[in-house]
Amino acid sequence: MKPIVVLICGLLLLVGCHTPAPPPTPDPDAELIEKGRQIFFNETFDGNGRTCGTCHPAENNFVIDPAFIASLPDDDPLFVAEFNPALKENFENPRLMREFGLITENLDGFDDLANKFTLRGVPHTLGLRFTIDSSLGPRTGWSGDGSPGDGSLRSFATGAVIQHFTKTLNRVAGVDFRLPTNAELDALEAFQFSLGRQQELTLPLPLKGTVANRGQAIFNDLTLGKCSACHFNAGANFNPNIPFPVTGNLNFNTGVEDLPDQPQDLTGELVPPDDGFGIPGDGTFNTPALIEAADTGPFFHNNAIETIEGSVAFYNGDAFNNSPAGQLIQQATGSGINLDGTQVVEVAAFLRVINALENIRQSIELLEPVARKSHQTVEQGLQLLDLAGRETEDSIMVLSAGGLHPEAVQHLKEALRLTRKAKRSIFSKSHLARQAIEQQQKARAELVETS
Repeated sequence: MKPIVVLICGLLLLVGCHTPAPPPTPDPDAELIEKGRQIFFNETFDGNGRTCGTCHPAENNFVIDPAFIASLPDDDPLFVAEFNPALKENFENPRLMREFGLITENLDGFDDLANKFTLRGVPHTLGLRFTIDSSLGPRTGWSGDGSPGDGSLRSFATGAVIQHFTKTLNRVAGVDFRLPTNAELDALEAFQFSLGRQQELTLPLPLKGTVANRGQAIFNDLTLGKCSACHFNAGANFNPNIPFPVTGNLNFNTGVEDLPDQPQDLTGELVPPDDGFGIPGDGTFNTPALIEAADTGPFFHNNAIETIEGSVAFYNGDAFNNSPAGQLIQQATGSGINLDGTQVVEVAAFLRVINALENIRQSIELLEPVARKSHQTVEQGLQLLDLAGRETEDSIMVLSAGGLHPEAVQHLKEALRLTRKAKRSIFSKSHLARQAIEQQQKARAELVETS
């Protein structure tokens, strides 16, 4: 080697230069998920302007509720029935959408739009990997039959486009919208399966809070709260330790449709009974996961109850205990569910804490690429910080509304301040993100024993 070459190489080594590493091999799953993300939030399928993200926005836990709806501009595609004359009648009920977050569904067919419909809330799309499988086939949507064809999540988009994306009530493919391709369905499925937690909880957790810890015990007690019979590990699946011919996510008639004084019924608007699974329906609805529940209300398929405490208390009432599901519980255990007020609050506190723990997990997951500077563009970094901030806002809200863990709330408020500061910063984003992660970890340590 010539001396001048040796000298140059030596100087390069002194200043820390080295031969660039080969670029990483692209992850085909990551590429498919990213393609699905783009479709989910941007693709209108040549329809009325709506996308999947119209009703499932990432910034609101992939759900819409009246508060979020009120924040949208009047020309948002969600309100297409208000400004598209072809959809003015029998497509949505704008009043009930804005006031109660209810979306019109024609699950029993489109032959009588004025009378044959249901009004349902929007279910979140988090943790779907663990919430839709059963030994009887996939359970999608509130009634478990929200997907046409093979019933899979992959096919769910087809039904959504036909129902919600159409330009007119004729719903003619190729005219009012285009149907998703097989490749698009594959990508949408991959993206939705990537959302939220990628593993189940294992209860009991070593919770630090006295009230939440008692709530966890009541939740798991098959002679008291009996919640874990249908929500094993606070998820969406039936308890495998209970002998039952069907496994996984199950449908039940819990009597929600029999609740008196439901908010939408009080308006005088036409609200037909929702018959649930099948055509005609059998009155059953599938079991939702509870880990993500506290910040994704209102609750039940018809948004009948606003608070997590109210939704726990529902299982003490006549509507549930007189329902087929309530009768099944009584036959299996010898009694119905009858929790006192303090016990209702304790179970709700448990649900609030596990929701906050999931918020913290997601916040840290969103902050880590910014801390490591592994995101690809400035825009992606800002989006990650924005979503991390929203998850942190949720955890603060969920705990504060239950009067739980004020020390953890202070750490979360500081994490939120640092996250917002990182979003504004030009040169210190990664440093501030690391500090925000530390505050998230401190908050988690207030909620649960950590190793």
